[in-house]
Amino acid sequence: MPKPEILDPQGQAVTRALTRIGIDGVADVRQGKHFELEVDDSLDDETLHRIAGDLLANPVIEDWTVRRV
Repeated sequence: MPKPEILDPQGQAVTRALTRIGIDGVADVRQGKHFELEVDDSLDDETLHRIAGDLLANPVIEDWTVRRV
């Protein structure tokens, strides 16, 4: 997800579009990316965070979370 201080024009466009189609009550929308990785149990959480921070996300402008399901 973009960090809170980073402008999110796509999220702003969605917020405006919701108002145009008559949906009230949504104050803000933040648009982000979603990756699903199928990994085996030998990959530890530290390695998954490294993959996210070094390859999938731009740590200058994005925050990320890693979770196993």
